[in-house]
Amino acid sequence: MKSLLLELESRAAPDLLTVTIDSHTRLKHFATAEATLARNPGHLNGYPLVAHGWGRGRELNESVKVPLEVRHGSPDARELLAVSLASGIASFEGGGISYNLPYAKDVPLQESLEAWRQVDSLCGVFAEHGVIVDREMFGTLTAVLVPPSISLAISVLEAVLAAREGVRCVSIAYPQGGEALQDIAALHSIPLLAERYLPESVETFSVLHQYMGVFPKGRSVADALILYGGLVGRIGGAAKIITKTNHEAYGIPDTRANVEGMRVTEAACSSFLDFVQVDQERVALERDWILCEVAELVEPLLACDDLVAAICRAFANGSLDVPFSASRHARSAVIPARDTRGAIRYRDCGSLPFSEATRKRQAQSLSGTNSDPDGLKVIESITADINYFAAHDVSKGEPLPQLLQEAS
Repeated sequence: MKSLLLELESRAAPDLLTVTIDSHTRLKHFATAEATLARNPGHLNGYPLVAHGWGRGRELNESVKVPLEVRHGSPDARELLAVSLASGIASFEGGGISYNLPYAKDVPLQESLEAWRQVDSLCGVFAEHGVIVDREMFGTLTAVLVPPSISLAISVLEAVLAAREGVRCVSIAYPQGGEALQDIAALHSIPLLAERYLPESVETFSVLHQYMGVFPKGRSVADALILYGGLVGRIGGAAKIITKTNHEAYGIPDTRANVEGMRVTEAACSSFLDFVQVDQERVALERDWILCEVAELVEPLLACDDLVAAICRAFANGSLDVPFSASRHARSAVIPARDTRGAIRYRDCGSLPFSEATRKRQAQSLSGTNSDPDGLKVIESITADINYFAAHDVSKGEPLPQLLQEAS
């Protein structure tokens, strides 16, 4: 893990790095993780932070100059948080909904929400002593065909719960759906939702997870998709972009592929792509509809005296839902679908408490005749030889005119 982080830092110069936790630790099987580590470390699919302990965690944290974030997927992360904080790592992802329903089969929401209440409470104690822990809400959920309003509504609810426990820094993550205008609109919605539902004392950042669906096998097309994600994140104002690689279609990416993915994303975030424009009126219209849908999902719950109980009831009766959830505690009755432009809509709203106007718009969107379903044509002119970006550090490389000339 240390070698990987050092190599990524030296070759890609990212702004932060992540430590992904193994699946045994995620489920609190700490003894299993430790035994597996002793027998064959190669059989672990992540870093067993609890088994290694905070001493090694601190060594890992201090080995790199950039901040680390712990990413995991645990419905109960209390012990993992304690070791993370003792290691000096002050960015921690997850929540009682987003790290339960997409990952676990039969963990009751009441249990995971209580465990994460204690996580947030500890972060609140640290905040009182001047140590701010960034709590990232995993709005990515099941990652594929997640309607923006479901992603953002669940993140809002988790952020409100965190703020009530004293958390003072929240990052709200959104999964790239694949249609540029909708994704940009969703990112533009995040600061507005924070202003509407969170106290002024809570600092909020938006995060984009690059496309997490089935990745193309061709390298140039995969790199084009990564560049596309970088553009969406930049235009959408994301403070952080979680990058992908051109190895996604084949398995776990190696270090080289991760470095190339970072460089392609860096190219997308560079000022030489300022000429890429989007239809701001369509973005604003999409944003307003997303804000309306989120309000219809969360405001009935926020009006309740006991928000945790209200959330549990909502998932039980289907007024909150996660498509394709692994958990039996979500109905998964909502059926998403892409419209002809590629935006994610609701083919079946299930029991979500949407107004008639919202339901009508969903139906109309799915019966429309918009063009450009793959959403990639906006960058065709600059992806003819995307491999160039994977091989060069554009932030410190050649003069801009020459770079643009070679890229085209």
